[in-house]
Amino acid sequence: MVDLDSEVPPLPPRYRFRDLLLGDQGWQSDDRVQVEFYMNENTFKERLKLFFIKNQRSSLRIRLFNFSLKLLSCFLYIIRVLLDDPTQGLGWSPIIWVNRSLPLWGLQVSVALISLFETLLLSYLSYKGNIWEQILRIPFLLEIINAVPFIITIFWPVLRNLFIPVFLNCWLAKHALENMINDLHRAIQRTQSAMFNQVLILISTLLCLIFTCICGIQHLERAGNRLTLFDSLYFCIVTFSTVGFGDVTPKIWPSKLLVVIMICVALVVLPIQFEQLAYLWMERQKSGGNYSRHRAQTEKHVVLCVSSLKIDLLMDFLNEFYAHPRLQDYYVVILCPTEMDAQVRRVLQIPMWSQRVIYLQGSALKDQDLLRAKMDDAEACFILSSRCEVDRTAADHQTILRAWAVKDFAPNCPLYVQILKPENKFHIKFADHVVCEEEFKYAMLALNCICPATSTLITLLVHTSRGQESQQSPEQWQKMYGRCSGNEVYHINLEESTFFAEYEGKSFTYASFHAHKKFGVCLIGVRKEDNKNILLNPGPRYIMSSTDICFYINITKEENSAFKKQEKHRKNHESKLSYHGASRLPVHSIIASMGTVAIDLQDTGCRTSSGPTLALPSEGGKEGRRPSIAPVLEVADSSSLQTCDLLSDQSEDETTPSDDEVSAGLEYAKGYPPYSPYIGSSPTFCHLLHEKVPFCCLRLDKGCQHNYYEDAKAYGFKNKLIIVAAETAGNGLYNFIVPLRAYYRPKKELNPIVLLLDNPLDDLLRCGVTFAANMVVVDKESTMSAEEDYMADAKTIVNVQTLFRLFSSLSIITELTHPANMRFMQFRAKDCYSLALSKLEKKEREKGSNLAFMFRLPFAAGRVFSISMLDTLLYQSFVKDYMISITRLLLGLDTTPGSGFLCSMKITEEDLWIRTYARLYQKLCSSTGDIPIGVYRTESQKLTTSESQISISVEEWEDTKDTKEQTSYRSNHRNSTSSDQSDHPLLRRKSMQWARRLSRRVPRHSGKTAEKINQQRMNLYRRSERQELAELVKNRMKHLGLSPAGYDEMNDHQNTLSYILINPSPDTRLELNDIVYLIRPDPLAYVPNTAPSRKDSFCHTVGQDTREETQL
Repeated sequence: MVDLDSEVPPLPPRYRFRDLLLGDQGWQSDDRVQVEFYMNENTFKERLKLFFIKNQRSSLRIRLFNFSLKLLSCFLYIIRVLLDDPTQGLGWSPIIWVNRSLPLWGLQVSVALISLFETLLLSYLSYKGNIWEQILRIPFLLEIINAVPFIITIFWPVLRNLFIPVFLNCWLAKHALENMINDLHRAIQRTQSAMFNQVLILISTLLCLIFTCICGIQHLERAGNRLTLFDSLYFCIVTFSTVGFGDVTPKIWPSKLLVVIMICVALVVLPIQFEQLAYLWMERQKSGGNYSRHRAQTEKHVVLCVSSLKIDLLMDFLNEFYAHPRLQDYYVVILCPTEMDAQVRRVLQIPMWSQRVIYLQGSALKDQDLLRAKMDDAEACFILSSRCEVDRTAADHQTILRAWAVKDFAPNCPLYVQILKPENKFHIKFADHVVCEEEFKYAMLALNCICPATSTLITLLVHTSRGQESQQSPEQWQKMYGRCSGNEVYHINLEESTFFAEYEGKSFTYASFHAHKKFGVCLIGVRKEDNKNILLNPGPRYIMSSTDICFYINITKEENSAFKKQEKHRKNHESKLSYHGASRLPVHSIIASMGTVAIDLQDTGCRTSSGPTLALPSEGGKEGRRPSIAPVLEVADSSSLQTCDLLSDQSEDETTPSDDEVSAGLEYAKGYPPYSPYIGSSPTFCHLLHEKVPFCCLRLDKGCQHNYYEDAKAYGFKNKLIIVAAETAGNGLYNFIVPLRAYYRPKKELNPIVLLLDNPLDDLLRCGVTFAANMVVVDKESTMSAEEDYMADAKTIVNVQTLFRLFSSLSIITELTHPANMRFMQFRAKDCYSLALSKLEKKEREKGSNLAFMFRLPFAAGRVFSISMLDTLLYQSFVKDYMISITRLLLGLDTTPGSGFLCSMKITEEDLWIRTYARLYQKLCSSTGDIPIGVYRTESQKLTTSESQISISVEEWEDTKDTKEQTSYRSNHRNSTSSDQSDHPLLRRKSMQWARRLSRRVPRHSGKTAEKINQQRMNLYRRSERQELAELVKNRMKHLGLSPAGYDEMNDHQNTLSYILINPSPDTRLELNDIVYLIRPDPLAYVPNTAPSRKDSFCHTVGQDTREETQL
């Protein structure tokens, strides 16, 4: 093989340098050929084709000129008809010959010449090898009929007055109009509306039919009735409208034949056009059309992007969005890739929504659909995930792509995105507001174990309500609960506020207490003007500034409140009445009686692990003197407020660990988790083990080389368990564990956490369900998708009902997909009280309440919630951009230095000396700096005779009814037999014997006695059923080798109800076992500068010999 490199010698160095400087110009002898491209377009024909056909703008001008010529020819024809005299001529001659003046003839000839030349030129340019295809086209034939006769009259003047059907040019004008519209849309690079084109074709076809009929009838009747144009117009309209008066009719047969032909053409052409128009109209209804540019520039609108639109999601969005007065003029444009279902269509046809909601079928990934929705002019774009998908990760991927597409198309449009999985958050960190479903879900489930009904508290805060639910109810708890549910979070600048302006330069706790005392509002947080971070209860050392943004809880915002000064004697009267029960007065008009204020300060030592110190003062026991509370200072004094150093856990005796702690060998420290399960999780200071536990030791039901325990009982946990029943151990569980291991929780209160990935009875017993504090049931992802939407919760509901029947004293916290299914939790089909609450829910829904489900006992007690209820949090963020941040701070998802945290305390018998909520507010603010925001109250159901409060079951009532019916039947039967005793003596005798036996067995008790007996019978039946269930569980525990000593017959708590009072009135009386929600200031914010740093504290704590019996 020849070596090619050896045959071509390398260039000398001087040539290489010259080529580097001059390129290829130095090679003069190089053979080069210049190639010109697209030479076929340089021909004369191609240039004409480019000008007349290919170029959109020039072609549009040609079409417009052609359309104008056709209209001009029709106009000249009308002028000729008006100037003509039909009386001249006899017989058929007026049909063949007309009177045409010389100037008019000249104009018509000129128009004909131009039209013919243009038609021939366009036919030549569009010729593709088949000449007959060009000649036999209807527009070409019509052009020849209308133009060639005028050309002939130039050479043969005798034929100048020959009739030529120039009115047929209207069809050529229609054809030119259609082509012109197409070229117009091509020129402006926008897709034309098929509906607009079809309507235009229909109208032009109808006009052409009427114009042709008018001109044809008028011309043919020149030999008959000699009708004018107006008479012909009248006849055509009456005929085509099927009215047919008969006063004007054609006389000669040619005109009659023309009428028949035109009617046949109309019957064939118009239905086809109407059918196409109806089809396009139906398709337009499915796709939704467009949101007009003019409306987008003059009106405000938001866009809602969803993968599938369900009626519940739509109504939640519309009710919450339009609940704000300033959003009443906004339009909502829904962009959804699926066709609108029947339920959504019916709702959007309601006048209240049809004028403000526009449905567009399309994809957010297509710029054309985003343009239809005018996304670049939208005030906001809400992108919601489909939580009913089996693959939630795939649903998140679709949401991420939608967010990217909207951000690419409209960079300035604010984005409000809902995501399902926390690990996908970092893909949409550019969005203005993001709500991660699993983060909020697990955080609320965790806080429900610490602060009961936190999920209900957050749900009520993020729902818009006026607090008017159940105000006509005969039950006091429903009135209080419904009234307090109207509290929401609002904001205002301090210098512009009537509530807080007078507290400028005062401490935060002073402002919070006195604002609640004076106006009934609860100040919970502030934000500095130069800082974006919100601080919840920054503590008494924070001094209020005039530029601060204040966040407070109230029934309504300050701008919508009226301030009225009450008379002094009325204040005293209200003070006397304030202790007879819960307040029934408006919040803004309540003035609390605070009692005697002591000058000396009470014991303000560090609170113990059980909560704040609310012990009765020593001087409070004196006879005749009311216990006093220390005043809240305007500026905090270090001597009057001693904060707890939670880093060192002074409340626990760490220097002398117990034998169990030593034997366990556990060392605890406070610090940040070394690993984060996903990007975007907020670091939280919490309790950590000094050494990592081996993976094999995490299996509770299987022993390993380190321990041989196989059930929770063997571990000997001193604190009760928290069991989490979930389908998979996802990254969201991180947000469940961290709040339960937060640094501010004393170590003695840490509960062991057991993750249960499957929940048959055997596994439940092994994991210690008999002595668990709470059991959290997370809705399973695999069951979220069902053929019937509301059946997605069926498996979870039935499983929880089974747990409720087997372990009725177990505190079960459940998460469901659909809020409507909450009524099935702890379901009692024969409980009249539950049925009465169901009727109440229906009434509230009929009144238009967005919180109709709030009176269901499981929801009010915080035993169940649906994460879809937090969708309103995203909707509210459009008006209140701080709501997501405040909710994350309350749930512990975010930790801001200096911001407080949510916790709770229980009112015991020793604390009842506080008496009222206002005095509790003062006590907490003056001693520990805590801010109370609500009360969780548990009451026993009062057994009254009112219909709404009957507690006996339906079955008991039916039993009583059966007894009465038997007695009535016995009496009636006796009467009937006595009447027939002469005819049937044997039957009478047998009946009397049966009646006597029955009377001995069933004595004639009064109604109350019979009801009491039946009640006892039902109690025995229920007790036997519980005994049977208890026996089943005990036998199973014995079979598994577990000791049944910890399991006894569970007490049924169906006679108690629990509910939340958010920001109750100051004179609300405290009751035993009330749980108060507190926002406690951050202890780390009060560490002096001379104290060791957080890192040093962490290392110092690790070095201590601290051991606990519980672990993370």
